[in-house]
Amino acid sequence: MANWTSDGEILHANRDGVHIHWENQQFFTITYKGKKFRGEVMSNRMEEGLLTLKLNHRIFEIKKRGPLDELIASLGMDKPKLRKLKQLKAPMPGRVISVAVIVGQAIEVGDPLLTLEAMKMENILKAEGTGVVKVIAVNPQDVVDKGGLLIEFE
Repeated sequence: MANWTSDGEILHANRDGVHIHWENQQFFTITYKGKKFRGEVMSNRMEEGLLTLKLNHRIFEIKKRGPLDELIASLGMDKPKLRKLKQLKAPMPGRVISVAVIVGQAIEVGDPLLTLEAMKMENILKAEGTGVVKVIAVNPQDVVDKGGLLIEFE
């Protein structure tokens, strides 16, 4: 039997006083502990086991999990691989506007590292992996060439 999860919690339909009444393929009513909640299917991607529902003006991402998903999770294969950072090089020539990290700082995916101005546009360079800042090779106002070393990681 497959489970549905929302916000990391397993949901059990038609248990514990929960009843779902479908009006059509888009609209439904949930009765829970005597209260009725109107709902709408915003997005139906059942081939991926995903539903986006709107319930009383709140949007929920619902994911279906089956026995295969449980096996994959128990083997630890459901976690994305994180790339270990080694160096950040300039993707284009430009001028360093600001550096957002310090030596010794632990970096996670998506953390801003520095701002580089190129062709009058400010580009925030973000981490594409994890690591610890070892060396900051540039200072604000430095001009760098494409491929120039900006930051080195441990």
